[in-house]
Amino acid sequence: MQRDKREKFGLLLGLVGVICFSLTLPSTSIAVEYFGTTVVGLGRTVVAAILVAVVLIVRKEKLPSPRQFKSLLIVAVGAVLGFPLLTSWAMEFLPVSHGAVELALLPLATTGFAMFRAKEIPSLKFWISSIIGSLAVIVYALHLGFGQLQFADLALLAAVIILGLSYAEGGILAKELGSWQVIAWAIMIGAPFFVIPVGLNLTTEMLNVPIHAWISFIYLAVVSQFLAYVAWYSGMAMGGIARVSQIQYLQPFLMILFAAAFLNESITLFTLVIAVIVVFSVILGKNAPVSKKGSVSEKN
Repeated sequence: MQRDKREKFGLLLGLVGVICFSLTLPSTSIAVEYFGTTVVGLGRTVVAAILVAVVLIVRKEKLPSPRQFKSLLIVAVGAVLGFPLLTSWAMEFLPVSHGAVELALLPLATTGFAMFRAKEIPSLKFWISSIIGSLAVIVYALHLGFGQLQFADLALLAAVIILGLSYAEGGILAKELGSWQVIAWAIMIGAPFFVIPVGLNLTTEMLNVPIHAWISFIYLAVVSQFLAYVAWYSGMAMGGIARVSQIQYLQPFLMILFAAAFLNESITLFTLVIAVIVVFSVILGKNAPVSKKGSVSEKN
């Protein structure tokens, strides 16, 4: 019974993490209008680092080893530099519902990089599902871009790739360093390099921005950049990676819902249909059998 309660609490924490992540693009869209790409994309990490430093000191966490530090650099490049910066820039030009559809490919990208790191050979089913999902996203982007891909679309797809690599590397490292500690140390690595560019982009006019813009920025710094990761990783640790990770399929639909609720974006049937196709392809891809290099047997 105790184990059952632990798994249920893990699922709840996973759901909390997904909901928190689903509010990231809407918050970014609001904040970037007033603070700009650099402050929103990099400044969130600088602020998060203050909270993270306190937590690490209070818990007396050990410093990562030199070998772990190399993996943390990959996580930092993706989760605290590339993804926040690219999505902040893209949200200046694209609606959140558009971004939600493209970011739905993230679990598939993570799975692909995880297979590569584990030296596994993706099956034909994985490649077919990847092609279906990618083509659906491209068709969607071309449709909204009147026949051509916008640079913002390319930025979002690049964000998916770089964060997928970061997630896969972080997932492997979490087994020895600890779940939330991975993102915590990645934040501490990246933050010192962001202070100068963020400082150069601060203006006195930012003191007069609306309260909802400040709330959005603080949310990105405290929740999206750190606390959401704590809930997500803790949820997977308690409820099981396989079970809890399924909740992630709700994320694009929650993003679309929040975009309609907080940004008054009109959601078309075409958007919902494409989102369903992409999520379905991700489910197929994540559950596709793989085989180890040098082995002819497959496993689920």
